Amino acid sequence: MKDFKKYIKYGLAAVLITGCDTQELHDLNINPQALNQVDLNFIFTSAELGIASNGSSGDNRYIDWRTNIGWCAYAIQQLGNASGGIAPGDKYTVNLETNAAPFEFTYNDQLKNIAEVLKQSGPGGFAEGKYVNMRNAARILRVFSFARLTDFYGSVPYTEANKGTEGIFFPKYDTQDVIYADLLKELDEAAAAMNTSNGDEGFSDADFIYKGDITKWKRFSYSLMLRLAMRISNVDAAKAATYVNKAVAGGVFTSNADNMWVPLADGPSEWVNQNGISRAFDPGDGGQPAFLSATLVNFLKGANANSAADDDPRLMILSSGIGDWAGGVFTPVSVDPLKQKGLPNGYDQAMLDQLEGKPVIASKTYSRINVKMLQDSDPYIIMNYGEVELLLAEAIERKIGSGISGTAKSHYEAGVKASMQMYTPYDASLTVPDAAVTAYLTTYPYGTAKPALEMIGEQMWINKFFNWWEAWNDWRRTGFPKLTPTNYPGNVTNGTIPVRLKYPTSEVAGNPNYQTGATLPDDFTTKVWWDK
Repeated sequence: MKDFKKYIKYGLAAVLITGCDTQELHDLNINPQALNQVDLNFIFTSAELGIASNGSSGDNRYIDWRTNIGWCAYAIQQLGNASGGIAPGDKYTVNLETNAAPFEFTYNDQLKNIAEVLKQSGPGGFAEGKYVNMRNAARILRVFSFARLTDFYGSVPYTEANKGTEGIFFPKYDTQDVIYADLLKELDEAAAAMNTSNGDEGFSDADFIYKGDITKWKRFSYSLMLRLAMRISNVDAAKAATYVNKAVAGGVFTSNADNMWVPLADGPSEWVNQNGISRAFDPGDGGQPAFLSATLVNFLKGANANSAADDDPRLMILSSGIGDWAGGVFTPVSVDPLKQKGLPNGYDQAMLDQLEGKPVIASKTYSRINVKMLQDSDPYIIMNYGEVELLLAEAIERKIGSGISGTAKSHYEAGVKASMQMYTPYDASLTVPDAAVTAYLTTYPYGTAKPALEMIGEQMWINKFFNWWEAWNDWRRTGFPKLTPTNYPGNVTNGTIPVRLKYPTSEVAGNPNYQTGATLPDDFTTKVWWDK
């Protein structure tokens, strides 16, 4: 030990004698193998991929399989499932992975990547003052992801979230009203800050959704603002009106060309870059059945089930027909629109057998999702123009905001048309001609067939096919369509449609702030703040 101290002593003396400066000493402590600077372009691309893809950067397949499909699609009665554990939303049962999936994957993948972009492009980051448009696009994506989280659970960690590198390991919870106020502010500021004069810094290459198109990013931001403003309209009409006005003045989607689609691919492997919803339904992989519900099919078939004259043209857009599906190939039993039949919600196999009066083979009895919309390389829809027009129609009907040109009727009809004609990115054959749209609107005139707000709510419900978590949000807020709850034996809601997710057990046990900050009681019937 004495000799070791001697070497230290003389070693330090040698350093001082040779005049080694502070920077050289600092350089001696740098690991030449370590990554000291991250590629923000790569991280931003990963953040975009994470909201849609089956892949290591953000396994949205996990969220889609367990929550978007397993909970929302069944609870909102667009899909039907005779199984139990993989469809808790169908029978109002408990699945721990369904509860945990959005919380765990959104924080640990999507928001983690976004937080890194914001940290490194902000004050003190290596890219401070650069990547201005990318930084603000990341802010918009952050709003999208946090809105999804708070809409599922209510109060969630927000202001202290994703700050582990700052020593915050147990983030506090923020209430939903506080979160929404900041989300709307963020959208307003981010959209205003995006400008072609900011410079590109690789943004157009990193952004594989809009290819760096600032106009489209602004329209997405203001369209998302419109969605969130209308979501709080039942509990804070004044703030809702303020941001509806801001959204309209800023410029929302103007056609289906503005729709936010995340483009995906078949590879490079079966677990990367592929559509999370498609993989969840793949018979050889995800295993979620793809049967349309009786509620949806009956609605699309119209008032006269024995005539195709009043069918919604989306019936055979959303349905492949009745038949077997294996290996990406659909073998039809019937593609006759009149014979389409949905699987009723809340039934198991024995109950279906009793209902039909014979042993039921589901693939020979019930309609399936169109296989053309379930390919691994299909794009993933995030938000569309049809929703925007329907929200504008609702805002006019309810006098939320001002300055919206046109009438509620004109926006409703534009919303229905856009919703019917939005599916061609899946396959060019999924086209609905203008004449078919006109015939449908003539058959079901606005505000005549049913009250106007009910018709808007029903069309919002159909518009959100595949975005079932958003359809669930809309139903909770508006009450439309009028759904009949199921009452499967042993359900945990006493036969009422669930209105929120429970927090993951790991969060309940691991974050001491849960007891004082979470939305309680933590059950499926406790409403979130805006659901009044």
